[in-house]
Amino acid sequence: MSVLNRHGRVIMHADMDAFYASVEQRDHPELRGRPLAVGGSGPRGVVAAASYEARQFGVRSAMPSVEARRRCPDLTFVRGNMALYKKESARLFEIFRHFSPVVERVSLDEAFLDLTGSDRLMGPAQKVGQQLRSQVREVLALPVSVGIAPVKMVAKIASAGAKPDGLLEVKKGEVEKFLTALPIGRIWGIGPVAQERLEALGFKQIGDVANADDETLRHALGDWGVEIAKLARGEDMREVEPYREAVSYSEEHTFSKDISDYQQLEPLIREHAESVARRLRNDGVRAHTVVLKWKSARRTGPGVRGYPVFTRRTTLLQPTNDGRTIAESATDLLYRSGPKDAIRLLGVGCTGLTDESADQLPLFGAEKKAKRETLNQALDQITQRFGTKAIGELSRTTREQVGLSMQIKRGDDPDE
Repeated sequence: MSVLNRHGRVIMHADMDAFYASVEQRDHPELRGRPLAVGGSGPRGVVAAASYEARQFGVRSAMPSVEARRRCPDLTFVRGNMALYKKESARLFEIFRHFSPVVERVSLDEAFLDLTGSDRLMGPAQKVGQQLRSQVREVLALPVSVGIAPVKMVAKIASAGAKPDGLLEVKKGEVEKFLTALPIGRIWGIGPVAQERLEALGFKQIGDVANADDETLRHALGDWGVEIAKLARGEDMREVEPYREAVSYSEEHTFSKDISDYQQLEPLIREHAESVARRLRNDGVRAHTVVLKWKSARRTGPGVRGYPVFTRRTTLLQPTNDGRTIAESATDLLYRSGPKDAIRLLGVGCTGLTDESADQLPLFGAEKKAKRETLNQALDQITQRFGTKAIGELSRTTREQVGLSMQIKRGDDPDE
């Protein structure tokens, strides 16, 4: 389907305003109107969410708590209540599904809704957006901002422009005008390094990138630069992908060169583990079992299936959606019972899923686990804004040996 046809679509992006902080201020009247941070207040604490009163002082999510306190000496910290936030998130998504059967969950408090064709039953998109906002306010007593546009990226930018507690619609035919004067950092996936490279070439606004020639962008950012230019022109081909129940999550790489050195595999395991963990958290689930998968480089039969596939798995004492825990478990499998020869594919997966709200904290280590959850929330915020490259990259040597293909799986057993 062409981009032109896709511009006939109507996509809504709904994003709660300072969700965790807003829930705390709703339930604790004494916190209303005061600068508030949800997260750890200790020397190694991280801000998971900041109220709009705190943001006026420059306090932001993912900021070290020490820096937040320096910027706002009157800042109030609360530890937070993830069980409550997840409960409110479930109620929120029930509301979303009243307005569209096609809802893509982005995080606990954020989603895309496909409204294409709904005008016959529900009226204009802007009216639907206002009705959704009113219902969220009535049922949850919380503010939500809404962006409406023909494509996902523009809808997301519009909702950010509507904050706090507003609605902004970018209609078909207005996309280019809406984007052109915005700073390049607003392009979905542009992180600090990419932004610095583009600005060094004189690109300041999205319109500059949209009008740049492909060769210049490819030289600055590789093939990804050409994709960035498409986004800058409003050519976002991504569909709204509705949530479906999964039985497992996994990611895997097929290498351009066979690898036998375990030290080269460890960074890949960490990257896959963090990515799988983010997706588990995004869907509000934890996993009991970690799976390590590899495909031997030694052919034993004809065709693609001629390379044997092996898996090893371990069951955890407590279900997890923490990347470090998954990585440590997978790395332990690698060294205890991993491949003896070179391999052409490596994957990390999780199965044995359980709802996050059903998780029970262990008697010992609860404080340490709570700190990890706060850190994970901060990492998710960074990744959502800047992409995975903002968290860290694999070593150059390993990058050179991987990347022919990367598969992200959600649904079936990772053994397959």
